[in-house]
Amino acid sequence: MICLYKTGEIMDRTILHCDCNGFFASVECVLNPELRNVPMAVGGDPKSRHGIILAKNELAKPYNIKTAETIWQAKRKCPDLVIVPPHHDIYKEYSKRVNDIYKRYTDFVEPFGIDESWLDVTGSKRLFGNGETIANELRKKVKEETGLTISVGVSFNKIFAKLGSDYKKPDATTVFSRENWKEMIFPMPVKELLYVGKTTESNLLHMGIHTIGELAAADKKLLEKRLGRAGAMLYIYANGLDDSPVKSVYEREEVHSVGKGMTFDKDISDRSEISHEVSILAENIAYRMRRKKVKCTTVQVQIKNPQFHTISRQKRLDKPTYLAKEISDAAMEIIDSSWNIKNPIRMLTVTGANIIPESEINEQISFFDTDNEEREKREHLEKTMDKLKEKFGSNMIKFGHGVN
Repeated sequence: MICLYKTGEIMDRTILHCDCNGFFASVECVLNPELRNVPMAVGGDPKSRHGIILAKNELAKPYNIKTAETIWQAKRKCPDLVIVPPHHDIYKEYSKRVNDIYKRYTDFVEPFGIDESWLDVTGSKRLFGNGETIANELRKKVKEETGLTISVGVSFNKIFAKLGSDYKKPDATTVFSRENWKEMIFPMPVKELLYVGKTTESNLLHMGIHTIGELAAADKKLLEKRLGRAGAMLYIYANGLDDSPVKSVYEREEVHSVGKGMTFDKDISDRSEISHEVSILAENIAYRMRRKKVKCTTVQVQIKNPQFHTISRQKRLDKPTYLAKEISDAAMEIIDSSWNIKNPIRMLTVTGANIIPESEINEQISFFDTDNEEREKREHLEKTMDKLKEKFGSNMIKFGHGVN
């Protein structure tokens, strides 16, 4: 995408990608400065089933501590590693503070997770200087006002800006311009490109494609044949042709799905216990859908066993719903048909997908449709429960799980 000004001058967009360095660990070091002097990591409680590394500070990196590895593995590499529990509410607060700083420079700020954001500063350059100048100013402001550091990529599209923020860390600015991008980006391993995961990387390597430059030079039709739509998308990305816009802060985010997952302290394999947990998850997502005034037309279930093998299944519903019982019943149908109940379950996720705004649903009602009458009563009941929970707290009233 290019920008055309009234004078007839054509110029590229200027896109920044700002990435908070070691975000969770950096926030913990701001809260407790003594942690800056020791190798530390943010992780779950080793005594529970959440004992993995979520983030680490700079002093932990020489020990090759990796995100998502277990705490005991990290401790084997670095016996003196200090583990602190996560404080997600505080991380959200710091994320908002950082994004508020970005919004001083542009209205086009699009978060990409809790610790990353794209900014389109094309229209801000006459006020604040070029992209590199703005990036350096942001790094300075974030450090002064929050104690955190950010790395910033500057380029003419979102994909290359993201590559730039990853190129040099911590607390650095990298510019991929029209003049230097091929020289700097083409030699990079193909796995560095956004959305190239392990499976896609493996497929590309089997095709003899090892670098982003080789991907850019590949046959687009062959990529599409081997990788589907993703192949065509990656070809566009590698050739610097991405023109996706940075969303405005005023643009309302469209809801596509509403889900909730639970990792259990102890594996479960009893059907009544599984049904109980599914009902709790269904209540949560049904309540959130009613608040958003949307209904789902598909229920998805994801199951993970103790060996971390995961299956994902879904069921299309006869009618759109935001009723906890209907979501729970559909989820249990999926589990009964696709999972051996005797096999232990470590984690369950239930999701209401293919969301439709309630206002757009026009269901044909029959005078003889007693099921519809029961659904209306159930909707009224669950909405009444919503009001009671909002007034007196979420634990004030609950369904008796296992009772219809």
